[in-house]
Amino acid sequence: MDISVNSDYGGLPTENTIEIPLRGGDEIIELDTDQLPDGEEVLNILNQEKAPLQIWITVAIAYYKKKLYDDFEKVLEEAYLNAADLQPYHDSDLVRLLDMLANYYGRKAYKEKSKDKKNQLIAQATRLFTSADRIDMYDQKHLLGRAFFFIYEGENWSQADSQLNFVLNQGAPSVPAYLGKACIAFNKKEYRNALGFYRKALRLQPNCPATVRLGMGHCFFRLGNMEKARLAFKRALDLDPECVGALVGLAVLDLNEKTQESIKQGVQKLSRAYNLDSTNPMVLNHLADHFFYKKEYAKVHRLALHAFYNTETESIRAESCYQMARAFHIQENYDNAFQYYYLATQLASSTFILPFYGLGQMYLHRNDLEHAAMSFERVLKDNPNNYETLKILGSLYAQSNKPDKRTQSKQLFKQVTESQPEDVEAWIEYAQLLDNDINGALDAYSKALTILENIQLEIAPEILNNIAALHFTKGEYDKSSEFFTRSYDRILEEQRNEENECGGDSSGLTNDDYYHGLSITVRYNQARLHEAQGRSDLAEEIYKSILLRHPSYIECYLRLGCIARDRGQIRDASIWFKEALDVDQDNPDAWTLIGLLHLGKNEVEQAQKKFDRIIRQPAYRADAFARICLGNIWLTTLHHPIKDKDKRKRHQDRALSFYKAVLCADPRNIWAAHGIGCVLAHKGFVNEARDVFAQVREATADFPDVWINIAHIYVEQKQYTAAIQMYENCIKKFSRQNNTELLQYLARAHFKAGQLKECKTMLLKARHVKPWDPVLTFNLAFVQKRLAVTVLQDETSSFSSVCEAIADLNMARCTFNHLSKLNEVLNQAMAADEARICQDLLSQAKYHLDRAKSREEQERVVRKRQEEEREAQRKRQLELQQQAEQMRLDRERRLEEERGRFLEKAKQIIIEPVVEEKKSRRSGGGNRKRDDFIASGDEESSESSNEAAAGDRSENVDSVGQQKQKKIGNKRQSSESKEGNLLRKKSRFSNSRDDGLSAKQRMRIVSKAIVSDSSDSSSSGEDEQEHQARAAALARKILSSDDDDGSESEDQSPPMTGRQQQQSMDSSPSDLSDSSSPRRHNEHRSKPRRV
Repeated sequence: MDISVNSDYGGLPTENTIEIPLRGGDEIIELDTDQLPDGEEVLNILNQEKAPLQIWITVAIAYYKKKLYDDFEKVLEEAYLNAADLQPYHDSDLVRLLDMLANYYGRKAYKEKSKDKKNQLIAQATRLFTSADRIDMYDQKHLLGRAFFFIYEGENWSQADSQLNFVLNQGAPSVPAYLGKACIAFNKKEYRNALGFYRKALRLQPNCPATVRLGMGHCFFRLGNMEKARLAFKRALDLDPECVGALVGLAVLDLNEKTQESIKQGVQKLSRAYNLDSTNPMVLNHLADHFFYKKEYAKVHRLALHAFYNTETESIRAESCYQMARAFHIQENYDNAFQYYYLATQLASSTFILPFYGLGQMYLHRNDLEHAAMSFERVLKDNPNNYETLKILGSLYAQSNKPDKRTQSKQLFKQVTESQPEDVEAWIEYAQLLDNDINGALDAYSKALTILENIQLEIAPEILNNIAALHFTKGEYDKSSEFFTRSYDRILEEQRNEENECGGDSSGLTNDDYYHGLSITVRYNQARLHEAQGRSDLAEEIYKSILLRHPSYIECYLRLGCIARDRGQIRDASIWFKEALDVDQDNPDAWTLIGLLHLGKNEVEQAQKKFDRIIRQPAYRADAFARICLGNIWLTTLHHPIKDKDKRKRHQDRALSFYKAVLCADPRNIWAAHGIGCVLAHKGFVNEARDVFAQVREATADFPDVWINIAHIYVEQKQYTAAIQMYENCIKKFSRQNNTELLQYLARAHFKAGQLKECKTMLLKARHVKPWDPVLTFNLAFVQKRLAVTVLQDETSSFSSVCEAIADLNMARCTFNHLSKLNEVLNQAMAADEARICQDLLSQAKYHLDRAKSREEQERVVRKRQEEEREAQRKRQLELQQQAEQMRLDRERRLEEERGRFLEKAKQIIIEPVVEEKKSRRSGGGNRKRDDFIASGDEESSESSNEAAAGDRSENVDSVGQQKQKKIGNKRQSSESKEGNLLRKKSRFSNSRDDGLSAKQRMRIVSKAIVSDSSDSSSSGEDEQEHQARAAALARKILSSDDDDGSESEDQSPPMTGRQQQQSMDSSPSDLSDSSSPRRHNEHRSKPRRV
C-alpha cells in the first residue's frame, strides 16, 4: 500500500509568493508559486543573493507542490552543498533540510527499478539521516522522517515502529506517527490495528488527505466488510477525484459482484484509472485480468508486461507474471507459460498460490510427476480442502512406486469421495487405485454405478468390464459372466448408435474403431472366464473366432497354447506359441512360455537359451520374469551334488546376481527376495535365509513356496515339530492335499523326527496320487522296511504288530524286487540290495513270531491270573461291606430296644413317688367317714405296694393308675355328701399333684386353692419341695442301677451335665404324674429324650 505523507513538509508556503531578500539592501525578489521559473534560474538567484537556508527550503517545497521533483531535488542538493556559506541558520533548519532530502531519496529508491541505483539512493539517504542524527537525534520531525525511511525500505519494520512509538510517547499525538503505525500494522496483516490507527489520525485531523480514507478502505476490504470499504473508497474519491487507488478499489468491488452491470461499471472505473495513470501496475493487472476473460490475449500480454516493468514490488510483479503465464497457457504456448509461472512462484507472496497450481499443470505436461506433485502440495498446504488439488495429487500419488505415496493417494481419494460423494470420476479413479483391494474396488465401482443410475446416464462398458474382471479375480464367476455380458451388450448398443449416426452406412467404420476394439477385449475376457470355469472348448472357439478377424491378436495364440499344454498336448502347445512368434518375433510372453515348456520337460539348457534371448533385447533387458527364471535355473543346479566348490560358488553367485538385479529394479518383488533367501540357505546362512523368508511371508500370505522353504529351514535346524507344523499348515491353507512333492517333504520331516508310522501314512497318500513314481515307491518300501525292523527289534512288540511288520517287510521286498528290474530306477543295485535285506529279515520272521506269540501267551496267562485275583478281591470287599451293613442294622435294632426299655423305666420312676405321697397324706386324722375313705386307700396302696415289690415294675405302674382312678371316683362321690370337708381335702390333694404340672397349670390350680383356703398355700409349697427331692433321689437310684444297660443308648445321645440332670428330674415327674391330663401324658411318652 503506497501512502503519500508529507511528514517533513509541514511548513508549506501558504501565500502565492515567496520573498527572496537581496543581499546588501532592503529589496526583495518575489517568486509567484503559481508560475515558478526554471529551477536553474532560481538556483542562480539563491546562490547570488546568499539567501537564508529557510528560503531555500521554502522554494524547494514550492517546486514539490507543483510536482517538479527534479527542481525540488536540485534546490535541496544545492542548499546542502552551500549550507556552510549561507547566512547563520538554526540547527533545526539544517536538520529539516537533511530529513527532507533523505526522505526524498527514500521515496525515489522505493520506485526505482534498478537495484544498483536503488541501493545507491538508500545509501545517500542513510548518510543524510546520520548527519541529522549528529545535530539533533531526538527531534520529532527527524524521527518521523527516519521512521518513514525504514517503511520505504520495507524491511526494518521493527525499527520504524520503535521510532514512531518514541515520537508518540514524547509529545502530543501526531497524525504522521499514527499513519506510519497504520502502514506498519497493515503490512504485518494486522488489519484491525491498522484501522484503529487510521481512525485516531482521522479524529486528530478530520480534513486528512484522501490517502487516509484509501488506507481505511483497504483495511475494511481485508476484514471482509465490503460495504464500509466501498464507502471509504467513495469518500477518498470525493476528496480526490483523481485518486487511482480508490478507483481501483471500487472497480474490484464491482467486478466481484459478478453481475453484468457491476462488471461493466468496474471496467469503466478501471478505464478511468488507466486514463489518470497509465503506469499504475494495479490498474494494468486488473485490466489484464478483464481482457483475459474476454479472450483478448494480446492485450493481456501488453498490459501485464507494462505492469511488470512499472513496479518494483515483487507481489505485484508476481501477479503480472501470472496474467501472462495463463494467457500463454490457454494459447498452448507451454514453454512461455512454464517460464512465467515459475517466475511468478519466485516473486509471489506466501498467500498467492495460483501460480503454483499453473506450474504444477506445466510439470504434468512435461511428465515431471515429482515436481508436479511438489507444486500441488504447495497449493494444498494453504487450501487443504481444495477439491481439484486433492484429485490431482491423488492421481499423481497413485502412479508412484513408493508404497507410502500410494497410501496417501488412497487417503486423498477417500477424502475427495467423502467431500463430494456424487463425483463419479473420483469413485472410478478410487476404484482403479484399489486394484489390490478387490472388495474395496468393487464397493467404489458400485457407488459409481449407483450415481450413474440415479442420474439416468448410460454406464460405460469399460466400467462394466472392470467390475467383471474384479469378480473374475475374486473367483465369483457367475457375477463376472453377468457383467461381461452387460458390457458386451453396451458395446453393441454403442456400435448400433454409431451406425445410425452414419445413416446405416458402415463403410466409414474401420476395424480400428474404439468400440470394435473394446468388444474384442470383452470377448477375450469372456473366453478367459470359460477357461477358468473348465469350459475350455467354448474358450477355444472364442479365441479362434477372434483370430479369424484379428490374426495379430497374440494373446489368443498364447491362450490356445496354454489350453493345449494343460491337456498334456505339449507339441500342439509349442506350435501355438511359435505361431505367436510369427506375429511378433520378439514377444517376451511367447518366449517365456516356450522356456517353461522346456523346463517342464527338464530341458534346462534349452529353457536357459529362451530366457537369455529375452533379456538380450534392449526393450526387455530388465524383464523381471525372465531374470527370475534364469535365477531359478542356476538355483536348480545347486540341488544336485557338485564336487567342484568353485563351480558351486559360481552357480550361487549367478543366481544371486539375477535376483538382486530384479530386486534393485523393483524392491517389492517377492519372488526375487524369495530367490535370495534360497541362495543364502544354500550358502549355509540358514538364519539369514529364515529372516528373508519370514519377511516375504509377511509381505504376502499367498505364496506357498515361502512356507515350504521355511519348513525346510526348520528341518535343517532339526526343529522337526515346527517343520511338520509348517508343512501341514501349507497343505491346509493352499489345499495341497494331492501335492505329492509336498507330501514327500512332510514324510521326510516325520522320518527325521523318528515318526515312522506318520511317515508311512504320508507316503501312502502320495503313492495313491502318483502310483507310477518309482522314487516315491522306493521311499515307501524303505520306510516300510525300517518300520518293520524297528518293530521286530522291539521285544515288547505285540503279536499283531509283528504280523503287520512282517507283512510290511514282505511288501517292501516285493517292491524292491520290482524296482530292481525297472530301467527307470537310477540305482537298480540298491533296490536289489534292499530286497536281499528284506529277505534276510523275513527268514527270521518265524523266530519273531514265536517270541511274540509266546510273550503274548505269557501276558495272557498273567492277565487272566490278575483278573481272577481282582475278582476274588472284589468278592471279599463285597462280603465285608455286607457284614458291616448287617452290624449296623443290629446296632440300630438294639438301640431301638434299649430306647423302649428306657422309656418304661422312666415311666415307672415318674409314677411310683406319686402313689407313695398319696398314701402318706391320706393316713391323717378326721371323722370316721374320712378315716374310712383314707383307710380304704391305704389298704389298696399297701396291696399295690406289696404287689409292686413282688412283681414287675411296669405292671405296678398300671395298677397304681387304676387304683388312683378308683380313689378319685370315691372322692368325687363323697364330696357330694360332705361339701365342707371335701373342699379342704381337695385342696391338700390338688397341691400334692400340682408339683408336676406346667407353669400355666400350676397357676390355674393355685388360683383354685386360694379361693378355697389361702392358708394352705404355704404348706402346699413345702410339700412340693419335699416331693421333688424324693423324686430326684429315686431317679438317681434308677439311673445308677441301669448304667450298664444304657451304655448303648449313651452312645446315641449326648451326655448330660449335673445341672441338666437335676433340671430334668425336677420337671419330669410332676409333668408325667398328672393323671387328670392323659393327653399330655401321652405326648410326653412320645418324646422320651426329654427324660
